[in-house]
Amino acid sequence: MSTAHPAAAPAATTTTPTERITRAAADLFGWDDLHPAQLEAIESVVAGRDTLAVMPTGFGKSAIYQVAGAVLDGPTVVVSPLIALQADQVAGLIGRPDAPPAADINSGHTDAENEASWDRLAAGEVTYLFLAPEQLARDETVDRLRDADVALVVVDEAHCVSSWGHDFRPDYLHLGEIVERLGRPPVLALTATGSVPVRDEIVERLRLDDPLVLSRGFDRANLALEVVRHEDDDEKVRAVVDQIADSAIPAIVYVATHRETESYTEAISERCPDRTVVGYHGGQRAAERGQLHERFHAGEVDVVVATSAFGMGIDKPDVRVVVHADVPESLDAYYQEIGRAGRDGEPAIATLHYRPEDLSLRSFFASGLPGRADLRDVFTALSAAGRPVTRAEVAGQLSLGSRTVSRLIDLLLEAGALTESADGFEPVAGLEAADAAASAREVAQTRERVSSSRIEMMRTYAETTGCRRRFLLGYFGEDSPERCGNCDLCSAASDRVEEARSGGDEAHPADTAPPAFATDARVVHATWGEGTVMSTDDDRMTVFFEREGYKVLAVADVLDRGLLTPA
Repeated sequence: MSTAHPAAAPAATTTTPTERITRAAADLFGWDDLHPAQLEAIESVVAGRDTLAVMPTGFGKSAIYQVAGAVLDGPTVVVSPLIALQADQVAGLIGRPDAPPAADINSGHTDAENEASWDRLAAGEVTYLFLAPEQLARDETVDRLRDADVALVVVDEAHCVSSWGHDFRPDYLHLGEIVERLGRPPVLALTATGSVPVRDEIVERLRLDDPLVLSRGFDRANLALEVVRHEDDDEKVRAVVDQIADSAIPAIVYVATHRETESYTEAISERCPDRTVVGYHGGQRAAERGQLHERFHAGEVDVVVATSAFGMGIDKPDVRVVVHADVPESLDAYYQEIGRAGRDGEPAIATLHYRPEDLSLRSFFASGLPGRADLRDVFTALSAAGRPVTRAEVAGQLSLGSRTVSRLIDLLLEAGALTESADGFEPVAGLEAADAAASAREVAQTRERVSSSRIEMMRTYAETTGCRRRFLLGYFGEDSPERCGNCDLCSAASDRVEEARSGGDEAHPADTAPPAFATDARVVHATWGEGTVMSTDDDRMTVFFEREGYKVLAVADVLDRGLLTPA
């Protein structure tokens, strides 16, 4: 998307929605040329259609709601998970003199400042209002938004709605209901990462009605992908520190725990005394995290050592290196985190330092089924009320904590043991507490199996012998050449091919899957049920099964043993 100097406000004489959109983009924001996918999404939203845009970091997703909001008649509510991200978006809009007015309401402001923003909204003086999903759980917030006649609801970082996606936020689960309470304005869901299961759940959870689903541009050809394997932790730590010492900056190092942010920050600082190195994790105060974000954006920090809490919504184009000192929880998370490198289109490096034993830590984080007794207690409390009951009321009766109760209610709801209305939750008539708990446990077990399979997909990526980019893109259901030429394995393969040619070796064709098992095809397995083919790579295919998660199958077994049939 190219930029130009902002011009005067658009005239009211435009004749078609597309003309209004392109005029607003140019006159209010200085964007003369919208990307075709941006324009398609904006046209969809302006026409009143729900839209899911899955586009990589740096593609310009924010421009979709900014232009659409400027064209629509009424305020746009942007649900955004981080205060720092909300502040960045508001600052970006305020920095454009001709852009419509924006405000954010959150704990980073005083009560008086938040109240003043609500007053501006009520007076029609705010076009974009940024809120956290937790705020929308309050009836007062929903009432005020309903009175403001919201024209568009934007769910930013929409993968947070998916229990299969990373950075899962339970409060995102209720946004579909809240949209209904607002009079059902169109919904725009935005995310930089979304495998097919994640997209499907976003559509379901947000209750999107016949949405336009746009998925564009997952391939970041300027990113060199590499995996460095280690046998012990001390060796891995030394290798990470050595790489950062020898790398261009700015750089981001991702780690798994708060403690590691401190130890790696100290080790890199000692090795690189001339570089500014900071640690970042979710346990820090919000104000401290916000300040670190700002310093990184301003170029005052050379290296950030962080947990996954850092980076969501980062708009810094010149990050040259992203290093993972620990294995991420999924390829979804990994793709989004490496996407913070090289957004300027210049060469950048994404390195995963891999030790097989590290996967056990991720398995530990992913484990933990809810207790049957706790599920029964929640169901019984709802049954005893004899009326719809809110989450807060149930939490007030039980000593489980509000977030635990909310998770248990979500499991019971997904299991079909509860019904939901604007007034709260009620048990399904005639269902026993023990049966409800058993059904909810089955839902939790399915989630756990899927989480485990996603960790195994990280193992497969780290240990693959084929092109890493092809494997990564295949996970998201996107086709790619057999060799990308910009990953460690493609470089090594080029050397092997040259050696084979010199020695006169001949390649043998691999088994290939027939069209019935092409990418995105629906298939059935006798034990695992229905699934979706994610990718086929030489002699193997990856299939996502709703009940079991990701499975990698040999094409020969699929063909010879009939493991799969078309759905």
